[in-house]
Amino acid sequence: MTEQDEFFDESALFAAVENQLADGNPLAVKETMLRLRMTGFSHQEALEFIACALAAEIMAMEEQQVPFNEQRYAGFLACLPDMPWDDAP
Repeated sequence: MTEQDEFFDESALFAAVENQLADGNPLAVKETMLRLRMTGFSHQEALEFIACALAAEIMAMEEQQVPFNEQRYAGFLACLPDMPWDDAP
C-alpha cells in the first residue's frame, strides 16, 4: 500500500464527487464535468480528474489546517485535465 492509498480512499473520493454532481454543489464540479466530457473525456475519466482536484483540496486543508475552501477547489477544478499539483515547486 502506498502513502497516497493510506491517505485517500479512492471510492470515498468518487462517492463525494458523485454526491457533489447530484447536489449541484459546488456548481464548479458540474461545470467541470460538462467541460471535460465536451472535450472528449469519458464520465469515468472526468470523475477521476475531479476526484484528484478534491484530493488536492483535502491535502491543502490538512497542510494549512483550514476548513474546506470552495474558491481554492474551484481553482483546482479549473486547471483540469492538468493536475493541481503540476505547477507546485
